[in-house]
Amino acid sequence: MSEAPNAPPPAVRAPPTARQGFLGELWDAVAPGRTFALVIAVLLIQLGFVLSYVGAFHHPTPHEVPIAVVAPAQISGQLVGELNAIHGHPLHATAVADQTIGRTLLRRGSTSGVLIVNPTGKTDALLVAGGGGAALATAVEDVIAQAEATQHRTATITDALPAQPGDARGLTDFYLVIGWLIGGYLVAALLSIATRARPASTRRAIIRLIVLVPYAILSGLGGAIVVGPVLGALTGHFLAMAALGALIVYCAATVTMAFQVFLGTIGVGLTLILFVILGNPSAGGAYQAPLLPGFWRAISPALPNGAGVEALRRIVYFGSYNITDNLLIISAYIVVATTLALAGTALLPRRAAAGNGTDAVV
Repeated sequence: MSEAPNAPPPAVRAPPTARQGFLGELWDAVAPGRTFALVIAVLLIQLGFVLSYVGAFHHPTPHEVPIAVVAPAQISGQLVGELNAIHGHPLHATAVADQTIGRTLLRRGSTSGVLIVNPTGKTDALLVAGGGGAALATAVEDVIAQAEATQHRTATITDALPAQPGDARGLTDFYLVIGWLIGGYLVAALLSIATRARPASTRRAIIRLIVLVPYAILSGLGGAIVVGPVLGALTGHFLAMAALGALIVYCAATVTMAFQVFLGTIGVGLTLILFVILGNPSAGGAYQAPLLPGFWRAISPALPNGAGVEALRRIVYFGSYNITDNLLIISAYIVVATTLALAGTALLPRRAAAGNGTDAVV
């Protein structure tokens, strides 16, 4: 069919100017509303990182560090009272009957030092446990040295439980736990990127949780191999370290999965806040919990980072004594996170479907 001879030609839109084209592309590329929110979120996480790390580490001060005092009965009560009355309460001193009890407490990690008073001279003895953290042992030494000086006395120092030769300043346990945690939340984040943040069904969620198990086991074994046979940083206790590593990795992975099920991409940010911003500086690495400010000292045993570092330290140096609480904390995170991930997968799509009358896309 031919066109009418008098029909007007089709309208042709004038090409946009260079400025209009650039602004249009900029608008499409940046997506201002969403991008602005994400940039602000990143900025807040960055500032939170600086605040948490500098706040925790800028002025380490001992607070009620437990020590045992071995002294004659007629002076032990007074001495313990004087040590506990030091300004700022850096020590929590307790009298014990003899050196055997004091050394047992030190080997179990129940005390950070043992002060043995010499009733016939001016030189006492101080036993510390470098394996429990070099910074903590040094802090005990400094406080006791100052206290002894006020009485015109001195104390010879013996590291009765030193760090292993390859474990400089007792930091290997901290870095190993951090490595395990990083692996746990990264593998969970990558699984969500490869598939979707919220599994399509409860069955898929269970499958994802099962898939994380062999990764956690391999990661725990790998970490124990690296710090043990490969580097010689922490020797012995191989199976116990590997099992703890698997538990820590699975903890980080399930917590990350739970956050993502409920919040999607924002869940990754919350994972960083929990494990990196709050968990790492309070974990007791460079400075052990009794040396941290109040906030970080309080949250240290309640987070997987602190519980993991303390558990690993007790496995390697303190015969796994009094490790149960740390394992229960890590296990509690796994149980709660797994329950929330499954519940969120099952319930949130139904809620979305009920709201719009259609099946939710997940």
